[in-house]
Amino acid sequence: MAADSPPAPASRHAVTFVLITVFLDMVGFGIIMPVLPALIEEVGHVGLDRASEIGGWMFAAFAVSQFLCAPLAGNLSDRFGRRPLLLLAIFGLGADFLLSAWAPTLFWLFVGRVLAGICGSSWVIANAYIADVTAPEDRARAFALMGAAFGVGFVIGPAIGGLLGEIGTRIPFIVAACVSFLNFIYGWFVLPESLSPGSRRRFELARANPFGAFRVFRSYPGVLPLCLVLFVFFFASSVYPAIWTFWGMAKFGWSEGMVGLTLAVFGLVMAGFQGGLTGIFVTRFGEHRTALIGLVCATIAATGYGLAGGLWLVVILMFIHGPEGFIHPMIMAIMSRSVPENAQGELQGGISAITNVAMLFGTVFFSQIFGYFMAAGRAWQSPDVAYWVAGGCLALALVLFLWLTGGDNRKAAE
Repeated sequence: MAADSPPAPASRHAVTFVLITVFLDMVGFGIIMPVLPALIEEVGHVGLDRASEIGGWMFAAFAVSQFLCAPLAGNLSDRFGRRPLLLLAIFGLGADFLLSAWAPTLFWLFVGRVLAGICGSSWVIANAYIADVTAPEDRARAFALMGAAFGVGFVIGPAIGGLLGEIGTRIPFIVAACVSFLNFIYGWFVLPESLSPGSRRRFELARANPFGAFRVFRSYPGVLPLCLVLFVFFFASSVYPAIWTFWGMAKFGWSEGMVGLTLAVFGLVMAGFQGGLTGIFVTRFGEHRTALIGLVCATIAATGYGLAGGLWLVVILMFIHGPEGFIHPMIMAIMSRSVPENAQGELQGGISAITNVAMLFGTVFFSQIFGYFMAAGRAWQSPDVAYWVAGGCLALALVLFLWLTGGDNRKAAE
């Protein structure tokens, strides 16, 4: 799209495409989870305890690449527009799926996770796109709709990975690659640019590097305290991608298909809360209290998983867990109102940097806890310790949110 032409209005097709992009990102993330233990064991010739530790380092590689690239993608989109960066990321995601389908060694699986992290920066641009076309007062609901797309992707991804993974550990990646390339073709024809040339700002490398991106949090009042809450929250919630699959197999003897089914139910519950109940909760309680409800439920759920004795209790805890999906969109909506329109991409890049640093440390931390307490010959073995630690961290995030936001932010949010 020419730099001197005004952006086309954001049509229903364009917004749908952005939501599909977010959905596919989550499919790509979720599709690997049910097959990851078997794939690591197969390629690396290791046992389940060692596979969990390797899986944690793989997710760390994913998080590091997102940390390094997401701020760059957000700032480039503030300079050159959302469309070219979004399409490039989608095409790269399809290429990554093909690479993962082919990977003959653990090294190439790590390369695939790095490429997935780079291309996963598309959600930063997608959030900025939605901020471009949404009024500030409507952003909480819009971001929640994006969260619902994440949730639906988390339904489809693990379900596909679990079912197709029982046929072959590589098949899910081939299917995901085809879907990504089809989405790229669809977006090429329907996605207009959302950021007008007059709203763009000069690209600055100091603000685009992952550490310079943190300047956005110092530049605008009210943003920095919520960054600490987000960091602790994402650190704690990284326990799920870190150990859910390994925990289910070790504690309950779940197959790949059962792992995929539980993750699908989990995603369906999250999508239901984010897509169907966010507006009701925001209208009734306001953004601040809705985020608070999410933090309380998240704390109860994480602790409860560590105490669960069977599948039915796990399912009940998933429904208690559902309001956790309110936390991220509510906090993002509060933060976005403190930042001017031409810095929304920078804000999303900065939030992504915080998210990925937290998940980098959290995933490695919780996977190592799981591996330590499940190692052969350990005097006391338990697959649950990581969940108890995560519950404590989420309780800390709850206390920090109450302490750091205070009455003024609560009134502003409502």
